[in-house]
Amino acid sequence: MSDLTFSPALGWPAGGTLAAVMVVAAMVEVVLHIRRRADSDETTWACTRRTLICLLIAVMALTPSIVSSTHNRAINATDVVIAVDVTGSMAVKDAQYGSEEQQARLDVAKQAVKDITGLYPNSSFAAVRFGASGTLDVPLTPDSKAIDNWADTLAPEATSVSAGSTLDAPIDQLLLTCKSIHEQHPDDAIVMYLISDGEQTSAKTRRTFSSLRRYLNDAFTVAVGSEQGGQIPITVDGVGDADEQWVTDPETGQPGISRMNAEAMKTIADELSGTALQLDASNTMSSGMSKEASNKWRVTQTTKQRTRVTPLVWPFAIAVAFLLACEFGAWLASSRRLL
Repeated sequence: MSDLTFSPALGWPAGGTLAAVMVVAAMVEVVLHIRRRADSDETTWACTRRTLICLLIAVMALTPSIVSSTHNRAINATDVVIAVDVTGSMAVKDAQYGSEEQQARLDVAKQAVKDITGLYPNSSFAAVRFGASGTLDVPLTPDSKAIDNWADTLAPEATSVSAGSTLDAPIDQLLLTCKSIHEQHPDDAIVMYLISDGEQTSAKTRRTFSSLRRYLNDAFTVAVGSEQGGQIPITVDGVGDADEQWVTDPETGQPGISRMNAEAMKTIADELSGTALQLDASNTMSSGMSKEASNKWRVTQTTKQRTRVTPLVWPFAIAVAFLLACEFGAWLASSRRLL
């Protein structure tokens, strides 16, 4: 539905003043014509023409406009950031995923990644791998298959480059990634999944993950492994040693035992204002709290009603131009008579 209104292009103070001056000029023209009718050669048409010019300019100063309603439809999507731990301890075979079978922690993480992409249809994904440092392997993409393929390529970090695992290794890369996504898609919801065994062997004090909260709508920490733990195989370029050698504890000289630290993962979840999950024989990503929460962050559409003001000055401008042309023609005719 459209309505007619006035919206002065010069603003109400200037536009209103100009309109008032033109109305007064029109009234003065009529009064002078009546008073000087006997002593002037101004015709009634000339008076009418000049009065109309003043009135039309007054209307143009007030800028008549048409107000029309429009509906804007916004599509708000979900962007999922997945960070996976690939430190050497992720090669320990003490993890379970929906069955009693013992698997490597990283293999369980791969299955979890694929289930996460299935929980968020029509969403976009970014993938971060972290060990000694964090790396953005897959920038934000709507191609969930690309994330699944990325998960298949994940391998434990070589033991030779490990200098003690630190849980805060992905923070810097996650901050850059989430900030970039938020700036490019400010209306999207950002959900983060951090998959790790929660073990930190470095003596450094871990930094807090709370700096990420400003960019996240929801967050999950996903703990893989067991509290009983297992021996850490020596890996070279992501491949286990053929002789099945184990990482040695320097204090005891015996093969070290790596244990999942569920408490550390819960602490990180609290820092993110998120939820801590633990994968085992009965809990997977496709069931439980993660599945329930994913229903909140699906593609949504919102419709907003807006008004658009369109100036309607051109018909009055054409009328003024026609009257001025008539005025100019009358002036030329009068000038020739005086010659």
